[in-house]
Amino acid sequence: MSSRHFRLIIISGRSGSGKSTVLDTLEDAGFDCIDNLPPVLLPGLVQWMDGASQQPRVAVCIDARLAPAAIADLPGILDKLPEAFTPEVLYLDAEDAILLQRFSATRRKHPLTNQQRSLEEALAEEARLLAPVAELADLKLDTSSLPLQELRTQIRERLIRDSDGIALQFQSFGFKHGVPRDADLVFDVRCLPNPYWDPTLRMYTGKDQPIQDFLQAEPSVTEMLDDIRQFLERWLPRYEANQRSYLTVAIGCTGGQHRSVFLAEQLFQFFGSRHGNVQIRHRDMGHDVA
Repeated sequence: MSSRHFRLIIISGRSGSGKSTVLDTLEDAGFDCIDNLPPVLLPGLVQWMDGASQQPRVAVCIDARLAPAAIADLPGILDKLPEAFTPEVLYLDAEDAILLQRFSATRRKHPLTNQQRSLEEALAEEARLLAPVAELADLKLDTSSLPLQELRTQIRERLIRDSDGIALQFQSFGFKHGVPRDADLVFDVRCLPNPYWDPTLRMYTGKDQPIQDFLQAEPSVTEMLDDIRQFLERWLPRYEANQRSYLTVAIGCTGGQHRSVFLAEQLFQFFGSRHGNVQIRHRDMGHDVA
């Protein structure tokens, strides 16, 4: 096999989670895309990539549609691929209620439904079949609250990249809305002073100057920010040395409006000036005031 640099991205996840949108976005960016590839054909694809005259960028979707039982063979097949072709695995998922709603809205048939298996049962069976793939994932995305355009933006920023360094994302959220299922590291900042209890500050967010002034005046906020920053500065090189391509750092407060937004913004600014691929997302900002 050649020592040239290739990119092979495997996209998987449950039906209705956004895999087609990801494939379309990658195809628009110049990737050669294959949908619904049986796992057994991966070695042949890699052989073709090695013989290509240029350095191909290939994205394939492998899921439970074509041969549900064959998905169990994927981990073993990946282990046998040459190191130069080690793929990046993206796993998409969403909450069951959201997937049910999407199928209801589009009136599509789930590939695993039949006369004996309801849609809800099919989604559960699909999750079981794909569990080994989810365990392999380098990057997981929960698309429950992602509009299609934001999903496309996430893919462009996190997968279609020019730098070789780790793709780092800071994500603020509110614990009242649930912990992000795609977070790698979660920091709970609910112990910090809460601007919500000042009625004159309640309508602002952590991106607004009044909230920034309030939190910057609190020593505990500075201490928390320094601790998180120092932790990441120490351990990011270890993640990169372990061939980690993606890292999502979630910062959570009660409602995801003030403290988590402020700290995520501060961390984004600090690491954005030191790393080539850093993004920020405020999952719950604007949903409510809390």
